[in-house]
Amino acid sequence: MSPEKTEAIVVKQVDFSESSRVVTFFTRELGRVTTLAKGARRLKGPFQVALDLLATCDIVFLRKSSSSLDILTDARLLARFDPPKRQLVPLYGAYYVAELLTGLTEDYDPHPDLYDHTRTTLERLQEDDDPYPALLRFQLVLLREIGLLPSFDEQLVAGERQPRETGDGRSENSFALWVSEGGMIASEDRPERYRHRSEVSAGTLRVLERLAQPDESLARRITPTVQQRKEIQHLLTAALSASLGRRPKMLRYL
Repeated sequence: MSPEKTEAIVVKQVDFSESSRVVTFFTRELGRVTTLAKGARRLKGPFQVALDLLATCDIVFLRKSSSSLDILTDARLLARFDPPKRQLVPLYGAYYVAELLTGLTEDYDPHPDLYDHTRTTLERLQEDDDPYPALLRFQLVLLREIGLLPSFDEQLVAGERQPRETGDGRSENSFALWVSEGGMIASEDRPERYRHRSEVSAGTLRVLERLAQPDESLARRITPTVQQRKEIQHLLTAALSASLGRRPKMLRYL
């Protein structure tokens, strides 16, 4: 066993015994890491507040070569997640972020850009009056990082990808995410069984293209309307649910 040190965000905790917990981290250098934190349940345990859910900390752990859990040996708190008092949406939004990171990232598959954006998202959830733009942006970054972000500037026609048409009446058509094909499909091209699923208007799709661009500063200038947010979230939920194999649990609170 060799010790590993990295910066990490606590994304899940499960009681293991009377004194210990299994703690899952999303780390910057190593991706998702699941460890056994011995003594973490004790009031005066070795980790104290460093292992609060959504806390950012420096951790040291012993990486096991077998299928057994890694052993957490040290955790030093860097920042706690402290949402505005008496506001539940930022708190539930942060739990949603943790749920997606736990379910859609892989052990020892690092995504440093996603890690940095997760920290940015948690900061915005603590500071912004409106938490929904930060959550929309996080979901888009997550899908891009794990390779599941659909191409919004293309559409599926007869099973083939083509540039999405914008020069005639079809430009104001509605579109939907065809999850199994990983692309957008116009309403008149959709098989009957896919009608009315995650529909977005052409205008919303143009907003979504801009929100999904890698440049964070440009994306933050976009302010979708309430209706556009709903359409975008329905589409993102379809993509995320297909990857998770279920609908995210925290969505019911958002």
